[in-house]
Amino acid sequence: MGDGDDAYVLDVVRTPRGRASARGSLHGFTAIDLVVHLQRALVERTGIDPGRVDDVTLGCATQVDEQGADLARTASLVAGWGLSVPGVTLNRFCASGIDAVGQTAARVRAGDLALAVAGGVESVSRVPMFADRGALYADPALVRRLGSVHMGIAADLNATLEGFTREQLDAYGLETQTKATRARAEGAFARSLVPVPADMRGPGLDHDELVRPGTTAESLAALTPAFAQLGADGQDAVALAAADGIRPLDRIDHLHTVGTSPAVADAAALLLVGSARAARASGLVPRARIVAAASTAVDPVVMLTAGQSAVERVLARAGLSARDVDVFEFAEAFSALCLRFRRDLDAGPDRMNPDGGTMAMGHAFGATGAILVGQCIEALERRGGRWGVAAVSGAAGLGTAVLVERVDG
Repeated sequence: MGDGDDAYVLDVVRTPRGRASARGSLHGFTAIDLVVHLQRALVERTGIDPGRVDDVTLGCATQVDEQGADLARTASLVAGWGLSVPGVTLNRFCASGIDAVGQTAARVRAGDLALAVAGGVESVSRVPMFADRGALYADPALVRRLGSVHMGIAADLNATLEGFTREQLDAYGLETQTKATRARAEGAFARSLVPVPADMRGPGLDHDELVRPGTTAESLAALTPAFAQLGADGQDAVALAAADGIRPLDRIDHLHTVGTSPAVADAAALLLVGSARAARASGLVPRARIVAAASTAVDPVVMLTAGQSAVERVLARAGLSARDVDVFEFAEAFSALCLRFRRDLDAGPDRMNPDGGTMAMGHAFGATGAILVGQCIEALERRGGRWGVAAVSGAAGLGTAVLVERVDG
């Protein structure tokens, strides 16, 4: 295919994020339905010939049943993209979608791809978390050996290690709900949002369903800790053992509630990624350059700090500092990790998740990272900013970040 080129985001599409329950508006739609809907929307919006797409790479965290058997290839066939378009589905837990974007960009830069699609999908209401019964959480001997814990226990461990209070966690929860309510009302995501129309499968959806406009400090304060019972059932002991390598603790303070935890969602997102030459050939104007990506790993029990370390690594690779960044889109894997990120990187409310985050709008595992890259680009465009970073922490201590630069089209 020739020499490499810079990798550009040419367009972004995503579904609304639906409540991940049998009562959610997207429950009747399979993960393949959601991806196919976006593939067809992408063709309609851009006019690309899908037969010219060199590969489709999707992130999906629970690849079993309806989400198994290489969903990316299956969806492309269903969408009518032709027999010649390959597809691959990857799993880096919650960082799967953002890793799909980073890997696709690297392949464009290497000259392996000219025009490609990257993104992610998860229908948590239909294929629940842990449905794949992976050894990390279903093999008792392995769990004992590695010290695997639930993400909520890791969040409370981090809150305890950092000394964050319940009031601080609740204040962040209120902030993200307030931002998301305003952003949804102002149509901040109108450019990328592709409504799912009603049909015999379900009522469809044209907005992020999980936003709670009526959230108040008082309503958050009334919620009870969500993970205390898991801790009492033996997971606190595992977390305390892991903490010994950082700072010995005599107990875990269970402070996170459903109001300061990410709400699970059903959603999909796709980015059209290509070289400058492919953009010209398709008659498209690049919206952003994907500058670099980085993946990191930390202790699998502490777990949720890897997204921040990935941000630090990707900025170092690009020779940038946190103060150079105009927008951070950081997956809200519980309030404590957001407070830690903000403190360490001096990322105030105006730069970090300026339109709300996953605690308010929903976390669709494999789709979240791709949604955040698109959301970051949209925020840069509205603000006239230059540099943006999206990042996600995942299970087993994994994290991935992607650095983008807005292109003046």
